[in-house]
Amino acid sequence: MLAVFIPTTVYLNITQGIATSSVIILNLYSASYMSVSFLVDQFLLIIIGVGIGLLLNLYMPSLDKKLTEKQMLLEENFQVVLFEIAQYIRNKNIDWDGKEITKIQELLEEAHDLVERDQENHLLRNRHPFRDYFNMRERQFELLQRMLPLVTKLPKQYSISEKIANFFEGLSNAVHPGNTAILYLEELEELRKTFDDEDLPTSREEFETRANLFRLLHEIEQYLLLKKKFKTSDVSSKRSKIKKRLE
Repeated sequence: MLAVFIPTTVYLNITQGIATSSVIILNLYSASYMSVSFLVDQFLLIIIGVGIGLLLNLYMPSLDKKLTEKQMLLEENFQVVLFEIAQYIRNKNIDWDGKEITKIQELLEEAHDLVERDQENHLLRNRHPFRDYFNMRERQFELLQRMLPLVTKLPKQYSISEKIANFFEGLSNAVHPGNTAILYLEELEELRKTFDDEDLPTSREEFETRANLFRLLHEIEQYLLLKKKFKTSDVSSKRSKIKKRLE
Protein backbone atom coordinates (compact mmCIF):
# COMPACT_ATOMS: atom_id res chain seq x y z
CA MET A 1 0.00 0.00 0.00
CA LEU A 2 2.76 2.47 0.95
CA ALA A 3 4.78 1.53 -2.14
CA VAL A 4 1.87 2.70 -4.29
CA PHE A 5 0.61 5.52 -2.08
CA ILE A 6 3.85 7.49 -1.65
CA PRO A 7 4.81 7.65 -5.38
CA THR A 8 1.22 8.66 -6.15
CA THR A 9 1.35 11.60 -3.70
CA VAL A 10 4.67 12.69 -5.19
CA TYR A 11 3.23 12.51 -8.71
CA LEU A 12 0.17 14.56 -7.65
CA ASN A 13 2.39 17.06 -5.76
CA ILE A 14 0.60 16.50 -2.43
CA THR A 15 3.57 15.16 -0.45
CA GLN A 16 2.59 17.27 2.59
CA GLY A 17 -0.04 14.66 3.44
CA ILE A 18 2.29 11.63 3.43
CA ALA A 19 3.11 11.66 7.17
CA THR A 20 -0.45 12.00 8.44
CA SER A 21 -1.89 9.59 5.87
CA SER A 22 0.77 6.99 6.57
CA VAL A 23 -0.12 7.00 10.28
CA ILE A 24 -3.80 6.42 9.48
CA ILE A 25 -2.99 3.67 6.99
CA LEU A 26 -0.81 1.82 9.52
CA ASN A 27 -3.53 2.19 12.17
CA LEU A 28 -6.06 0.67 9.79
CA TYR A 29 -3.76 -2.26 9.02
CA SER A 30 -2.96 -2.91 12.67
CA ALA A 31 -6.58 -2.70 13.85
CA SER A 32 -8.12 -6.07 14.81
CA TYR A 33 -11.63 -4.76 14.15
CA MET A 34 -13.36 -1.83 12.47
CA SER A 35 -16.01 0.23 14.26
CA VAL A 36 -17.58 3.64 14.02
CA SER A 37 -15.71 4.86 17.10
CA PHE A 38 -12.41 3.65 15.61
CA LEU A 39 -13.07 5.52 12.35
CA VAL A 40 -14.04 8.64 14.33
CA ASP A 41 -10.74 8.38 16.22
CA GLN A 42 -8.80 8.23 12.95
CA PHE A 43 -10.72 11.21 11.61
CA LEU A 44 -9.93 13.15 14.80
CA LEU A 45 -6.24 12.23 14.42
CA ILE A 46 -6.26 13.81 10.97
CA ILE A 47 -8.06 16.93 12.23
CA ILE A 48 -5.65 17.32 15.17
CA GLY A 49 -2.54 16.75 13.03
CA VAL A 50 -3.55 19.09 10.25
CA GLY A 51 -4.99 21.66 12.69
CA ILE A 52 -1.81 21.87 14.78
CA GLY A 53 0.23 22.16 11.58
CA LEU A 54 -1.91 25.07 10.39
CA LEU A 55 -1.68 26.81 13.77
CA LEU A 56 2.10 26.49 13.79
CA ASN A 57 2.29 27.90 10.28
CA LEU A 58 0.19 30.88 11.29
CA TYR A 59 2.65 31.70 14.07
CA MET A 60 5.89 30.90 12.24
CA PRO A 61 8.26 33.88 12.39
CA SER A 62 8.70 35.71 9.09
CA LEU A 63 12.08 35.66 7.34
CA ASP A 64 11.46 39.04 5.70
CA LYS A 65 14.09 40.73 7.88
CA LYS A 66 16.80 38.28 6.79
CA LEU A 67 15.67 38.58 3.18
CA THR A 68 15.87 42.37 3.37
CA GLU A 69 19.44 42.04 4.68
CA LYS A 70 20.29 39.76 1.75
CA GLN A 71 18.74 42.30 -0.59
CA MET A 72 20.88 45.13 0.79
CA LEU A 73 24.09 43.05 0.64
CA LEU A 74 23.26 41.97 -2.90
CA GLU A 75 22.74 45.55 -4.05
CA GLU A 76 25.99 46.66 -2.42
CA ASN A 77 27.89 43.99 -4.34
CA PHE A 78 26.12 44.93 -7.57
CA GLN A 79 27.25 48.52 -7.00
CA VAL A 80 30.85 47.43 -6.58
CA VAL A 81 30.82 45.30 -9.75
CA LEU A 82 29.34 48.11 -11.86
CA PHE A 83 31.79 50.65 -10.41
CA GLU A 84 34.76 48.35 -11.08
CA ILE A 85 33.58 47.90 -14.67
CA ALA A 86 33.60 51.69 -15.03
CA GLN A 87 37.09 51.88 -13.52
CA TYR A 88 38.39 49.23 -15.87
CA ILE A 89 36.96 50.92 -18.97
CA ARG A 90 38.38 54.27 -17.89
CA ASN A 91 41.78 53.34 -16.46
CA LYS A 92 42.29 49.67 -17.36
CA ASN A 93 42.39 49.08 -13.62
CA ILE A 94 43.16 45.38 -13.04
CA ASP A 95 43.56 45.53 -9.25
CA TRP A 96 40.02 44.26 -8.64
CA ASP A 97 40.03 40.67 -7.40
CA GLY A 98 36.43 39.99 -8.40
CA LYS A 99 35.41 38.63 -4.99
CA GLU A 100 32.02 40.37 -5.34
CA ILE A 101 31.14 38.01 -8.20
CA THR A 102 31.49 35.00 -5.91
CA LYS A 103 29.68 36.85 -3.12
CA ILE A 104 26.71 37.63 -5.38
CA GLN A 105 26.42 33.95 -6.32
CA GLU A 106 26.43 32.96 -2.65
CA LEU A 107 23.87 35.62 -1.70
CA LEU A 108 21.51 34.58 -4.50
CA GLU A 109 21.68 30.92 -3.45
CA GLU A 110 21.09 31.81 0.21
CA ALA A 111 18.24 34.16 -0.70
CA HIS A 112 16.47 31.54 -2.83
CA ASP A 113 16.76 29.02 0.03
CA LEU A 114 15.28 31.55 2.47
CA VAL A 115 12.41 32.34 0.11
CA GLU A 116 11.57 28.64 -0.28
CA ARG A 117 11.72 28.08 3.48
CA ASP A 118 9.61 31.14 4.25
CA GLN A 119 6.97 30.16 1.71
CA GLU A 120 6.79 26.62 3.10
CA ASN A 121 6.37 28.07 6.60
CA HIS A 122 3.30 30.05 5.49
CA LEU A 123 0.75 27.87 3.76
CA LEU A 124 -1.57 30.81 3.06
CA ARG A 125 1.16 32.70 1.17
CA ASN A 126 0.79 31.66 -2.46
CA ARG A 127 3.26 34.19 -3.86
CA HIS A 128 6.33 35.41 -2.02
CA PRO A 129 7.11 39.14 -2.44
CA PHE A 130 10.88 38.50 -2.59
CA ARG A 131 10.81 35.65 -5.14
CA ASP A 132 10.39 37.88 -8.21
CA TYR A 133 13.01 40.32 -6.89
CA PHE A 134 15.75 37.73 -6.48
CA ASN A 135 14.84 36.08 -9.80
CA MET A 136 15.23 39.47 -11.47
CA ARG A 137 18.62 40.06 -9.80
CA GLU A 138 19.77 36.57 -10.81
CA ARG A 139 19.01 37.28 -14.45
CA GLN A 140 20.74 40.66 -14.19
CA PHE A 141 23.76 38.94 -12.69
CA GLU A 142 23.93 36.59 -15.68
CA LEU A 143 23.99 39.65 -17.95
CA LEU A 144 26.73 41.26 -15.86
CA GLN A 145 28.83 38.13 -16.27
CA ARG A 146 28.35 38.33 -20.03
CA MET A 147 29.40 42.02 -20.00
CA LEU A 148 32.74 41.42 -18.26
CA PRO A 149 34.53 39.80 -21.24
CA LEU A 150 33.19 42.55 -23.51
CA VAL A 151 34.52 45.47 -21.45
CA THR A 152 38.00 43.90 -21.39
CA LYS A 153 38.09 44.24 -25.18
CA LEU A 154 37.37 47.99 -25.23
CA PRO A 155 40.44 50.10 -26.01
CA LYS A 156 41.06 52.94 -23.59
CA GLN A 157 41.53 55.51 -26.35
CA TYR A 158 38.20 54.85 -28.07
CA SER A 159 36.13 58.04 -27.90
CA ILE A 160 32.90 56.49 -26.66
CA SER A 161 34.63 54.40 -23.97
CA GLU A 162 34.73 57.29 -21.50
CA LYS A 163 31.00 57.88 -21.94
CA ILE A 164 30.28 54.21 -21.31
CA ALA A 165 32.51 54.33 -18.22
CA ASN A 166 30.51 57.30 -16.93
CA PHE A 167 27.30 55.42 -17.70
CA PHE A 168 28.39 52.38 -15.65
CA GLU A 169 29.48 54.62 -12.79
CA GLY A 170 26.07 56.31 -12.75
CA LEU A 171 24.40 52.92 -12.95
CA SER A 172 26.34 51.73 -9.90
CA ASN A 173 24.85 54.57 -7.85
CA ALA A 174 21.33 53.65 -8.99
CA VAL A 175 21.22 50.07 -7.65
CA HIS A 176 18.36 50.18 -5.14
CA PRO A 177 14.90 48.65 -4.55
CA GLY A 178 13.24 51.46 -6.51
CA ASN A 179 12.96 51.62 -10.29
CA THR A 180 14.64 54.44 -12.20
CA ALA A 181 15.59 52.24 -15.16
CA ILE A 182 13.71 54.44 -17.63
CA LEU A 183 16.19 57.29 -17.03
CA TYR A 184 19.13 55.05 -17.91
CA LEU A 185 17.33 53.60 -20.91
CA GLU A 186 16.94 57.15 -22.22
CA GLU A 187 20.63 57.83 -21.54
CA LEU A 188 21.49 54.56 -23.27
CA GLU A 189 19.55 55.68 -26.33
CA GLU A 190 21.69 58.83 -26.43
CA LEU A 191 24.80 56.65 -26.21
CA ARG A 192 23.54 54.63 -29.17
CA LYS A 193 23.09 57.80 -31.21
CA THR A 194 26.65 58.85 -30.38
CA PHE A 195 27.81 55.38 -31.36
CA ASP A 196 25.98 55.62 -34.70
CA ASP A 197 27.54 59.02 -35.42
CA GLU A 198 31.07 57.64 -35.10
CA ASP A 199 33.13 57.22 -38.28
CA LEU A 200 32.93 53.83 -39.91
CA PRO A 201 35.72 51.41 -38.93
CA THR A 202 38.73 51.38 -41.23
CA SER A 203 40.58 48.41 -39.76
CA ARG A 204 39.84 44.95 -38.41
CA GLU A 205 40.62 46.11 -34.85
CA GLU A 206 38.18 49.02 -35.10
CA PHE A 207 35.52 46.73 -36.55
CA GLU A 208 35.90 44.25 -33.65
CA THR A 209 35.78 47.13 -31.17
CA ARG A 210 32.51 48.43 -32.62
CA ALA A 211 31.06 44.90 -32.64
CA ASN A 212 31.93 44.48 -28.96
CA LEU A 213 30.48 47.91 -28.19
CA PHE A 214 27.27 47.00 -29.96
CA ARG A 215 26.96 43.76 -27.96
CA LEU A 216 27.78 45.57 -24.72
CA LEU A 217 25.08 48.20 -25.29
CA HIS A 218 22.61 45.39 -26.04
CA GLU A 219 23.46 43.58 -22.77
CA ILE A 220 23.10 46.83 -20.80
CA GLU A 221 19.69 47.40 -22.37
CA GLN A 222 18.53 43.91 -21.37
CA TYR A 223 19.84 44.54 -17.84
CA LEU A 224 17.75 47.71 -17.57
CA LEU A 225 14.65 46.20 -19.17
CA LEU A 226 14.61 43.47 -16.53
CA LYS A 227 14.33 46.11 -13.81
CA LYS A 228 11.78 48.11 -15.81
CA LYS A 229 9.51 45.05 -16.16
CA PHE A 230 9.96 44.03 -12.53
CA LYS A 231 8.40 47.09 -10.94
CA THR A 232 6.37 50.16 -11.84
CA SER A 233 8.73 53.01 -12.62
CA ASP A 234 9.30 55.52 -9.82
CA VAL A 235 10.22 58.10 -12.44
CA SER A 236 6.83 57.87 -14.16
CA SER A 237 4.99 58.50 -10.89
CA LYS A 238 7.19 61.48 -10.10
CA ARG A 239 6.70 62.92 -13.57
CA SER A 240 2.92 62.50 -13.34
CA LYS A 241 2.88 64.30 -9.98
CA ILE A 242 4.85 67.19 -11.42
CA LYS A 243 2.50 67.34 -14.42
CA LYS A 244 -0.57 67.49 -12.17
CA ARG A 245 0.96 70.33 -10.18
CA LEU A 246 1.65 72.28 -13.35
CA GLU A 247 -1.93 71.76 -14.54
